[in-house]
Amino acid sequence: MVYHTTVLLHEGVEALKVKPDGVYVDATFGGGGHSNVILSHLSENGRLIAFDQDPDALRNVPNDPRFKLCQANFRFMKNFLAVSGVEKVDGVIADLGVSGFQFDEADRGFSFRFDAVLDMRMNKSQAISAKELVNEADQTELKRIFREYGETTFAGLIAKKIVDQREISPLVTTGDLATLIRSAVPERKQKSELTKIFQALRIEVNDEMGVLEAFLMLLPDVLKQDGLAVVMSYHSLEDRLVKHFFRSGNFEDKLAKDVFGNIERTMDPVGKVVVPSDEEIEINPRARSAKMRIGKKR
Repeated sequence: MVYHTTVLLHEGVEALKVKPDGVYVDATFGGGGHSNVILSHLSENGRLIAFDQDPDALRNVPNDPRFKLCQANFRFMKNFLAVSGVEKVDGVIADLGVSGFQFDEADRGFSFRFDAVLDMRMNKSQAISAKELVNEADQTELKRIFREYGETTFAGLIAKKIVDQREISPLVTTGDLATLIRSAVPERKQKSELTKIFQALRIEVNDEMGVLEAFLMLLPDVLKQDGLAVVMSYHSLEDRLVKHFFRSGNFEDKLAKDVFGNIERTMDPVGKVVVPSDEEIEINPRARSAKMRIGKKR
């Protein structure tokens, strides 16, 4: 099984403008796609530090003295860089979301394509899985999660059906949840609603939005002046945070200006949003929702 087909592989690394002797971070190592291409551009004096909290990613670590993998969430990037003797880096790349391997491994519980225990934890040492969440969160909280992270108009209905169902028997597997969702919505909307609800639960279980905000806030601290950050996102919630932070320096997109009318921010957006080509989407359909944004440290 291919661990993960990296989206915008060469476009992402090209956007980093890799310096042979530079120091770089791959915040989402996964299958090592971006890392391997970055390493091919580095001299023997270059350095690449990668992050991945999933132990399964260890199988992809290259045998290269210039490379170091930190088994941690990239929200802790600054601390781990300090421990590694690195204060500032030349560039950071992040490919957000779930790897193809995590989606395709049935027992990880990320996908409604398989019937497996509801899990969805990127780091399996976390206490709360999707199974605990759907069986313990109250109806109001479930509705909030589905509406905010799934952007679905069926949030309230599905939350109520979950609460009603678990009074009879708990929802244990992805199949249990998928069956319930299918029973709640019109047939023509079943696939899209399954996708939205599973996405919402995954985001909540892994605190993906909180992690992304923390990561973006760290970028001005860890990047050298003119250092580049390349971020690939896969849904509008992520992309909005990245776009706003690069453009305004905050997540509310509130532009603050100095007395001369200059925008006060720590990063500048570079170029326009980049999306996969039709050819890439044909080869890898999972790429279709990807958006890549580039920011430069002031």
